[in-house]
Amino acid sequence: MTPRTPTRSKAHRVAVVGAGSWGTTVAALLAPVVSTVLWSRRPEVAADVAAGRGNRRYLDGHDLPTELEATDDLLAAVCGADLVVAGVPTHGFRSTLTAAATAIGANVPIISLAKGFEQGTGLRMSQVAAEVLPGRPIGVLTGPNLATEILEGRSAASVVAATDPAAALTIQALLASDRLRIYTNDDLVGCEIGGAVKNIIALAAGMAEGLNAGDNARAALITRGLAEMTRLGVALGADFKTLAGLAGLGDTLATCMSSQSRNRWVGEQVGRGVPTEEVLAGMEQVAEGVRTAGVACQLASKVNVEVPIAAGVRRVFEDGHSPVDVWSELMARRPVPEVESAGHRSSET
Repeated sequence: MTPRTPTRSKAHRVAVVGAGSWGTTVAALLAPVVSTVLWSRRPEVAADVAAGRGNRRYLDGHDLPTELEATDDLLAAVCGADLVVAGVPTHGFRSTLTAAATAIGANVPIISLAKGFEQGTGLRMSQVAAEVLPGRPIGVLTGPNLATEILEGRSAASVVAATDPAAALTIQALLASDRLRIYTNDDLVGCEIGGAVKNIIALAAGMAEGLNAGDNARAALITRGLAEMTRLGVALGADFKTLAGLAGLGDTLATCMSSQSRNRWVGEQVGRGVPTEEVLAGMEQVAEGVRTAGVACQLASKVNVEVPIAAGVRRVFEDGHSPVDVWSELMARRPVPEVESAGHRSSET
């Protein structure tokens, strides 16, 4: 990882909650700049990081800054922090913040790294955080951010959005470097919807790869997936320009194309005929798109928007339908204009 010059900011101590590959990477970027502690629910992971052995479970072979602290004590991690970065998966997001709530200061910003919706409620993670920790500034860091590439110092860009612009500027100042460009955005809704829906598109793109559908088919699927993401996002209050940026288009491209993408890999294995349960059981980390597809369909139904790609992914992973059959159904949908006009409002993919 490329050394960086320390940057002045209003944060003096940061707690990163969640030691998966991306949470650990963000903590590693912060540690040379500001006092940073990484919390892991796994004592062995915290012990490895604290002892300078790196995160051997999720980032084996990658060195971490010597300045980075680590603990498996959640309350100790967040106590005294003036910025909390939440990197736990969506299914554990609420419970983790709830467990930490008593030790988080009244005005401490909460920045989410998670990309998905809460099961049952359909809430975005910023909404969950606002319920658990009312009154705090809430934000999200998102974009095409494959953890190992950033940890290795390769060039990348991210976007941060928050309810308080000062919180977004703090994250921007802490993380920006000559290898990582951080943009700000005032569209928190769009940034979160882009990050969630791109995982669904990546599952579908992976299935297309597993089915050997070809490059043309995958390009078409990604493009129509972006149209689907934009329809849903705008209906839920997002700015369409956000979904054409890093949080939407950028993250979708990286997640659909990279061999490092968990969601793409899961889709590819299922497309090749490996049973869904077997694929998911063999994973160390979470493919958020699997849980997200059904919620996206529920949200789309509430705002009267069709999301055939998300619906197809849900049928494969929740209902056990064959990827071949779902792909055939998508290709057989009735022809419609590609671009909506004032005189024609199509909700079809």
